[in-house]
Amino acid sequence: MQIRFADARPEGDYALVLPVAGKDRSALNALGAAQPSVVAALERQRFDGEAASAAELFIDDHGTSRRLLVVGTGNGSDQHDIAEKLGGTAVGRLLTSGEAKAVVDVTGLGLDADSAARVGLAAALRAWRYDRYRTKLKDKQKPTLNEVIVVGGGEAAGQHYMDRWAPVYEGVSLTRELVTEPANIIYPESFVERVQASLKGSGVDIEVLNRAAMEKLGMGALLGVAQGSVREARLLILKWNGGGEGGQPVAFVGKGVTFDTGGISIKPAAGMEAMKWDMGGAGAVVGAMKALALRKAKANIVGICGLVENMPGGNAQRPGDVVTTMSGQTVEVINTDAEGRLVLADAITYVQRNFKPSTIIDLATLTGAILISLGHEWAGLFSNTDELAEKLQQAGADSGDKLWRMPLAEPFDRLIDSPIADMKNVGPREGGSITAAQFIQRFVENGVKWAHIDMAGKAWSDKPSATYDKGATGYGVRLLDEYVAEVLEA
Repeated sequence: MQIRFADARPEGDYALVLPVAGKDRSALNALGAAQPSVVAALERQRFDGEAASAAELFIDDHGTSRRLLVVGTGNGSDQHDIAEKLGGTAVGRLLTSGEAKAVVDVTGLGLDADSAARVGLAAALRAWRYDRYRTKLKDKQKPTLNEVIVVGGGEAAGQHYMDRWAPVYEGVSLTRELVTEPANIIYPESFVERVQASLKGSGVDIEVLNRAAMEKLGMGALLGVAQGSVREARLLILKWNGGGEGGQPVAFVGKGVTFDTGGISIKPAAGMEAMKWDMGGAGAVVGAMKALALRKAKANIVGICGLVENMPGGNAQRPGDVVTTMSGQTVEVINTDAEGRLVLADAITYVQRNFKPSTIIDLATLTGAILISLGHEWAGLFSNTDELAEKLQQAGADSGDKLWRMPLAEPFDRLIDSPIADMKNVGPREGGSITAAQFIQRFVENGVKWAHIDMAGKAWSDKPSATYDKGATGYGVRLLDEYVAEVLEA
């Protein structure tokens, strides 16, 4: 999808998109003689201009039959939200419409350069598709829209889009690609290869640890998860040094279970195919690293991805096994389907010992319990620091990757004490997402600011939104990018 910006509408054939705020029809005055008939048509369609609503018709534009898409912007005042819903809604309606070009005229909205650029960002994000394996698409299912021109932002918005938001689009696209690919294509080794190819020339330093290297380091928790699979585990280390020499980096740690059967504690068959996206946390980390590198973020970031496949087999980890983590702490594995926290435990220990980060933010599609709590609307946020939690929540609100803070407390921590090891990997059914977070916290060293994001309900969506279609959402990339911009680069 080509995104361009202009000060005036072009000549030629295109679909025209006009925003309308609630019942206000003044934006339609620019249609000239066609305005009365368009207003009448909107009334007959009971179009009330609510945010992300749309009405479609054809008009006579100086002798040309032109498709007109009127998109509601509601009566809100948040320019960023208005802009993204406008751009995404327009592309969602026109992507397979037969139109090749769309002009989104935001002249009457009075958007600043950033908001106008976000129209383009949302348009690009909503247009993303992954049709690699769809060999028999009908013509009406094929995308036709290949260019969006945002009118009203001009050169300033165009430059801002290229500098700030085009890199974010590239990062989100990488994450969606990894999450969408099936598990026979993306597994620990191929995940690494795909990331290496995508980040080539970006300035991100890449290091990879294989099973032998992790065995030497004593990563018994991570390797215990992987031991039932013929696919060997990998630890992927990404380093972006945009902040110069000196100072502690910030670490992003992602759970990368490329497929999760549950292991010996096997999941029900229904819906298990969805477990290809259990590496969504690792996907978000690599997407964020790409975005930050492409926009030359002025911060020092380390990204760590613990990559495993959780399979049953003759060598698989058993319920009741005790493993020794890299930290030296021991874990009684009660349920092999509570594997993500084991992967994170060793990954977090590794990054602390090797990089001494001031702050660790881990992302994981960790628990079904968070879905019971928050549905698909928010990811759960757990943190040992109020300040970090508040900054992440603000970044979530500004980016659209929303977070809801959940509690941490000693009574929950007691629930994972084991009678034969330092801890067990699950507590009781109640408070499952909290006890999972308490488990991870046991591996965070004193003085390190830490946040855990349980995004089990956010990596994949069964319904479209303004910035994504059904499928991989790319959740987490914009959150981390916004956190860096608002906190580390401020």
